[in-house]
Amino acid sequence: MMTSPDVGFILPVDKPAGMTSHDVVARARRGLRTRRVGHSGTLDPFATGLLLLCVGPATRLSRFLTGMSKSYEAVARLGVETDSLDLEGEVVREVPLPGELDEGRIDEALAGLTGDIEQVPPQFSAKKVEGEAMHRRARRGEAVELAPVAVTVHELVRTRWSPPELGFTVRCSSGTYVRALARDLGAELGVGAHLTGLRRTAVGDHSVADALTVEELEDPDAVAGAAMTPAAALGHLPAVDLTESDERAIRFGQAIGPGDETAGREGPIRMVREGRLVGVGEWTERGLQPRVVLPAPQPAGEAG
Repeated sequence: MMTSPDVGFILPVDKPAGMTSHDVVARARRGLRTRRVGHSGTLDPFATGLLLLCVGPATRLSRFLTGMSKSYEAVARLGVETDSLDLEGEVVREVPLPGELDEGRIDEALAGLTGDIEQVPPQFSAKKVEGEAMHRRARRGEAVELAPVAVTVHELVRTRWSPPELGFTVRCSSGTYVRALARDLGAELGVGAHLTGLRRTAVGDHSVADALTVEELEDPDAVAGAAMTPAAALGHLPAVDLTESDERAIRFGQAIGPGDETAGREGPIRMVREGRLVGVGEWTERGLQPRVVLPAPQPAGEAG
């Protein structure tokens, strides 16, 4: 897909285990020869899978990608609890698995964690309390009582049961912790559990099948083939087609009037001109007000 360095692009990358999300960003900065790289949706170091990188001016769009639903393949170890809720933590409790713990009982517990639920975030998480990430406080031995957060688990399905390991897939809203789902599943079954494997397979409609490896970040042809235009990357948002005068007004920070089927709709709206993303706005009493505006692409031969 054709992309423009003037407005930036979105790059799907398959993060390997052992790297932090920031490590992938650092690798991308070297491979793409630009400092302006960010990511949307952190993955824990032990996790693998889809990480969406925002490059160039498109870094300003990361918040509109973060809110998309996420899909995962996961493995939980039942009967063992850790302080971090995953395999990197210290074991805090072990419980023998009862003989009656079968697939039917597990499926029943999974069904109870599906839908709109209240989830208490993990102590070891990036969630900030009084301006400091929880994982930093947890490593100092501080425990903070965290309020439950409303999340939606669209799908939670067992894929295999090989005691004590349970494989499952999950599709959930942004802000859902799969580690916490494993914890709550273990609590419901009365045996405890922690997460031993996690792979993010999709962010919204973006699939890890289309992602680059970190090694391919050094390959300009591979990057060009995988890069998404901002308009395509934000395809989940409703769009307004702009006229030339609309675009001019948007670039001056002015709202444009109603007259589109999206008028009055809540949430972010793509503002598109001839298939190119001009910016993202929202409807106010003044009309469609721009919130993020990308630079205008330069005509060929005028770059630099």
